[in-house]
Amino acid sequence: MSNFSFPRPSDPAPVQVREAIAGSCDACSAEDLMRYPVLSEGGWFMTVKCQSCLHSQTREKWTRLGHVVLATDSL
Repeated sequence: MSNFSFPRPSDPAPVQVREAIAGSCDACSAEDLMRYPVLSEGGWFMTVKCQSCLHSQTREKWTRLGHVVLATDSL
């Protein structure tokens, strides 16, 4: 049995950090683009989405387990 202690997070809800991206939306022309990871039926993707209409500007395959990086992923 290990003696690891993991304290409970102080935030009641986790918040995903979003990176602002310069440019305008192809669908609605709003200049409100953000880049962040999204989990969908196909796995994890790094997306650039319009925050006004939620149109996906880009969607690229991300790591297999999202934020979790396994040692075997770098072999």
